[in-house]
Amino acid sequence: MPFVNTNGVRLSYQRSGSGTPVLLIMGSSASGRVWTMHQTPALNRAGYETVAFDNRGIAPSDAPAGDYRLADMVADTRGLIEQLGLGPCHIVGTSLGSMIAQELALAAPELVRSAILIASRARSDAFRRAQSAADRALRESGIRLPAGYDAVKTVSEMFSPTTLNDDTAVTPLLELFELTGGGHSSAGQAAAVDGLGDRRASLRGITVPCRAIAFSHDLVCPPHLVAEVADAIPDCDLVEIADCGHLGYLERPDEVNAALIEFLDKY
Repeated sequence: MPFVNTNGVRLSYQRSGSGTPVLLIMGSSASGRVWTMHQTPALNRAGYETVAFDNRGIAPSDAPAGDYRLADMVADTRGLIEQLGLGPCHIVGTSLGSMIAQELALAAPELVRSAILIASRARSDAFRRAQSAADRALRESGIRLPAGYDAVKTVSEMFSPTTLNDDTAVTPLLELFELTGGGHSSAGQAAAVDGLGDRRASLRGITVPCRAIAFSHDLVCPPHLVAEVADAIPDCDLVEIADCGHLGYLERPDEVNAALIEFLDKY
């Protein structure tokens, strides 16, 4: 796997397809390879080159000790675009990745052709702040919950009732998350989200074309918070996809891919 050195860290990336480049920015605690399950094949077939990478904190990219700032992760991504000569490119982010994408579009519009913000938010509401505080308290306690328990918790938070109530669909997910360590997250990345604040006023300065995508049963970035992002960014449209949770790009990949390609084809 190739690497680039940027902003003091080494980032691993995967490049495939040909055409106008699309940079895919993954969310917290997940590998960029997750995009290759459904999104990069569809984008490559649609005539786009894709670049997926592992954010700092995710192996085999570097994982510096301590808390990460969102600004550092934005600078990482900016350096990756510049070193690979991708700009101006389309960018697609999900969750933490979409927060990186919207800050990059604000700070370096010359590098961004368009931005698709999946399961994003511009602030945390009361319940999401309580979630983050509880997760941080658990991490700092040093307690390690059994992988099976963590898997159940993660799957229940990340997928829709439609999937949870389908034995055929949910069983392999429970097995996968238990095998991969359940819901243990990158502490450094979690800190970047904890310090987000309220970015709605700042997002009004974004000038590149944007689309926000919400998932109807998302408990992490629910539709009302995604709608705030779309309302803040000038001329940003909003697509809501039904019957899926926070990992809707895995749960409803055909609908997500259609929303990506329909928007990208405009620009």
